[in-house]
Amino acid sequence: MSWSPEESSTLYGIETWGEDYFSINADGNVQVGLGKDSPKLDLYQLIGDLRERGIRPPILLRFSDIVKKRVELLANCFNNAIKEYEYQGSYAGVYPIKVNQQQHLLEELVEYGFEHNLGLECGSKPELLVALAFKVAPEAYIVCNGFKDVEYIETALLSQKLGRNTIIVVDRMAELGLIIEASKKFGIKPQIGFRTKLNSQGAGKWMESSGARSKFGLTPSEMVKGIETLKNEGLIDALKLLHFHIGSQIPSIQSIKSSAKEAARLFTELHALGAHPSIIDVGGGLGVDYDGSGHSESSTNYDEQEYANDIVSIIQSICEERKVPHPNIISESGRALVAHSSVLVFNVLGVNEVTVSTPNFSPEPEDSSLVRELFYMYNNLKTENINEYYNDLVEKKLETNQRFTYGGLSLQQRAKADDLYWASCTKMARLAEGIEEYLDIYWACQGELTDTYFCNFSVFQSLPDAWAVGQLFPVMPIHRLGEKPGRRATIADLTCDSDGKLDQFIDSETPETPQTYLEVHDLKEDEPYYLGVFLTGAYQETLGDLHNLFGDTDAVHIGLSEAGYQVDHVVRGDTVSEVLSYVEYHWPDLIERIRQASEKGILEQRLTRPEARLLMNHYEQGLLGYTYLEDPE
Repeated sequence: MSWSPEESSTLYGIETWGEDYFSINADGNVQVGLGKDSPKLDLYQLIGDLRERGIRPPILLRFSDIVKKRVELLANCFNNAIKEYEYQGSYAGVYPIKVNQQQHLLEELVEYGFEHNLGLECGSKPELLVALAFKVAPEAYIVCNGFKDVEYIETALLSQKLGRNTIIVVDRMAELGLIIEASKKFGIKPQIGFRTKLNSQGAGKWMESSGARSKFGLTPSEMVKGIETLKNEGLIDALKLLHFHIGSQIPSIQSIKSSAKEAARLFTELHALGAHPSIIDVGGGLGVDYDGSGHSESSTNYDEQEYANDIVSIIQSICEERKVPHPNIISESGRALVAHSSVLVFNVLGVNEVTVSTPNFSPEPEDSSLVRELFYMYNNLKTENINEYYNDLVEKKLETNQRFTYGGLSLQQRAKADDLYWASCTKMARLAEGIEEYLDIYWACQGELTDTYFCNFSVFQSLPDAWAVGQLFPVMPIHRLGEKPGRRATIADLTCDSDGKLDQFIDSETPETPQTYLEVHDLKEDEPYYLGVFLTGAYQETLGDLHNLFGDTDAVHIGLSEAGYQVDHVVRGDTVSEVLSYVEYHWPDLIERIRQASEKGILEQRLTRPEARLLMNHYEQGLLGYTYLEDPE
């Protein structure tokens, strides 16, 4: 059956969520580039090249130049809005380190963001220590959020002596006293921010981080008390910033606009109380279009320019109404900066098929009446009786299970009945396809006929949000896209946990409602089959855990250019011994235990010396190897 890469592009929705970065080439492979007219890199060929270098799937691909493009995009959107509205303040973003703390990524962000005054946001003391080690632009901000003790506050305050433009945000009222004490101790005037709890609440999976009951932030009463405290201490001019946060991945622009209005009003009220903050930090929330729908929790009904326009115009309008100078604007848009830059690629190891095209046996006289009836249904199934036979098929499946449970059906007869059920279901789906009257039967059968593709990765390590909060990521084959995918499958990982799977995928026809299977191709013997999970650059590496002791994957930083590509950095994935050390195992001790057990086996003549040597070799090599499945040498 004819099929084109363009049809695959529509099927997997890559033309919507791929932005200008990902598309399908004439060879039927996914390609990556920096714009519609830019040179493209074939991902399938790239994986082949990397494997020749000894880099093993699963592989996390990080495209440094996409990070640069995203930094430029966000800065340009705000600068465009500032110019259009004749706004008197400036814009400077900060990257929240918690989104992805990988060193090479932070180095790239700081480098690419230098001319745009991109700073860093820290939510903890360790993140502050990381931030201070990077040389950001002199005007860039270091914004300190999260729970703070004396050491955190003193370090932040002293960093001003390093020339850092550090702002300490008061998330809890108790922190204000600690900041004042540290200021007196060192004789350094602090730069203070107040985080406010807005009544406006975001939407989507992370909405609980906003609203009046949110974890962090000052109430209106606490903000008034904070102003009085600063006045009494002669530090009212130290209040530089008002901060708010309405959650991550906000799908609706209306939530962003309502929160910006409330925050701008609070900003002007601080001026009315005698403070003169000059910065509004609008926090995070700028979403990424993971599914291309424009109206789901995994999408956005706005783009980056609309986001910047609304933030700038709303703050400008309210400040001018109250005759307050336009503040400088900070945003903490980490997801929007880095999500697009990473792709997880893994190989399929095998398949559990449920589709049966034709039964591989004939009816026999000793077969049960149930099996003979199922044979009759399969042989006589046609379009005219499909509705009747579908209902009968559902009934026969239930009868099969009941009769086997109560001893009325042997295992051999149960196996025949199951095969006939799947063969009938497969035939029924083929007959019902494309017929409006029978579409409900078609989809019911397709739901039953979903295979399981077993894949070389861990959901818990590489895609924790897919498991924990049902985050939808784009998933698709990275090659053979000039062929029509003839199978439907869910994706199972290597872990022994039943939750270690992907069973929610983008439906290109109704993207706001995920489908429960992925269209895939038949596996070919001796030919690898690769799937890619896209837009994984935000949070996934940081949140990943060691379920079944699967560790970090190999990660490769790829630079794109007119001449092709280059491998900028390779970060080797965890070895088994490294992962075991995280849970307090010392690998030389483990080797010694196996050696002693081998010696005992030799002494008791249960093990020969060559067998003991082979066992020890496998054990030691296993400790030094990848935690994921590797091809035999």
